[in-house]
Amino acid sequence: MDAVLIGADTLGNIPQVLQHYNIRITRHICGRNAAHQRKVPLPGKPDLLILLTDFLGHNVMRHYRDSAVAQGIPVLACRRSATAVEKRLQHHGWSKRA
Repeated sequence: MDAVLIGADTLGNIPQVLQHYNIRITRHICGRNAAHQRKVPLPGKPDLLILLTDFLGHNVMRHYRDSAVAQGIPVLACRRSATAVEKRLQHHGWSKRA
């Protein structure tokens, strides 16, 4: 499964957590760059959009979330920590691969 991450300058241990759920990061957009804050379309056709909300402006978050919803892509919003990402995945019914 492919995911696009929006927010945060660095991802820390988040990629390792996502690997346990068989999720591959295809693109990471920090959201701070002025070009990322314009009405840029969602890159590619990911299976999941993850918004790291504590490092992301409201307008940028709303734009990417609305784009994903319009394409039928699930959106997961949480803080930038591996634990928060894992808890949100479990809350939405994702399970670790065997």
